[in-house]
Amino acid sequence: MADVLIALGGNVGDVRATFNKAISNICGMTQAALLARSSDYTTPPWGDEQQAPFTNACIEIETSLDPHALLFTLHKIEKKFGRDRANEKRWGPRTLDLDLIAYDDVRIDKPELTLPHPRAFERAFVLVPLAEIAPDRVIAGRRVRDALAQLSTAGIQRLPDLD
Repeated sequence: MADVLIALGGNVGDVRATFNKAISNICGMTQAALLARSSDYTTPPWGDEQQAPFTNACIEIETSLDPHALLFTLHKIEKKFGRDRANEKRWGPRTLDLDLIAYDDVRIDKPELTLPHPRAFERAFVLVPLAEIAPDRVIAGRRVRDALAQLSTAGIQRLPDLD
């Protein structure tokens, strides 16, 4: 079994409801156990800043799927919730974005999959929720909380829990 960190994001539709359904799909389709789920956070758009704020969260799961099969499944789930990777604008609006951040301590560098996620440490919108559930996790030699301390968290706000 592998310990996996996944970042969730979106800014189209009822993103928080989408997250809850997507997490159920992730656990069901990968036969994974949900170990932890962060709070949801509202975050400023990144890349293309002329769009609605995003909602972001992170989960930690345990799965026996290999990294490539897991990524394939995550892409299937994104598509189920309306994401069209082939026709979307880079860093543009989306219903659901699922990023594989870390898979145990596995390192992969292939065109279709890079682990750990190559830009995770540049993005406070990933590290804020990740630090909530795994502050001491070491990814590529860096502790999550230490990496977060190097970034600005301006504009990132924790959302109240849903009932």
